[in-house]
Amino acid sequence: MLDLTQAESQIQYVSNFQELVAYPFHGENNVMCWTRDLIGDFSEIVRKVKLKDNITVLELKELSKLQLSEQGNLAREILINDFRLLETHGASPTLNLIKYYQRDEAYPLFPTDVYSFHADRSPIPADTFLCTYHGDSSEIVPNSQAVQKIIIPEIRDGLKKLYQGPDEGFDVFLSEHFFDLHYQAKPEAELISCGIGKLWRLAVDHPESKVLPCLHRAPNEDKGQVRLLMIC
Repeated sequence: MLDLTQAESQIQYVSNFQELVAYPFHGENNVMCWTRDLIGDFSEIVRKVKLKDNITVLELKELSKLQLSEQGNLAREILINDFRLLETHGASPTLNLIKYYQRDEAYPLFPTDVYSFHADRSPIPADTFLCTYHGDSSEIVPNSQAVQKIIIPEIRDGLKKLYQGPDEGFDVFLSEHFFDLHYQAKPEAELISCGIGKLWRLAVDHPESKVLPCLHRAPNEDKGQVRLLMIC
């Protein structure tokens, strides 16, 4: 039986940026979400940017030079404002146009790319911020509805065969290759879509964190569709 109350207990909804960055994570809460309905035509920006690779970084200078309609200009103003808010907070935002991310082919047993549910890790106190403005959005799985992959017996056995070293170094191996950051959703898990226009703050695994890190993943993009994502 799915416990929706438990799933939603991880998320604290707020109504402005100041609340988004000021409220501390506590208890099961490891996700903050600024809910909002954005105006403007973000698809126009996507259409007018020349894509240089599978992931194209859109600099504010280039964004400012685009010739846009009234609706496109409204979207641009929101992007610039979000970027400046995050910069002022001390974050380092990046605005990306994404056709698709590189798949991890080094470890067929256990890919560690962003399409796998994972936690972010930092050596210092930090949060992850993200917002999807166009295209498919990221997904979150509640911590209670996911299992760390390295404790799944068949995966752990496969990683030990890959490691082929002394037992005392196995945990270091898992950490160095980021295997310990990846999770598998349980069959009954209720996935939470990040949606369009919402600005999210996700808890990160760092030495001073008092809560579990948020587990999230990138969506499998529709072929031919480009995502517009701000992340830091």
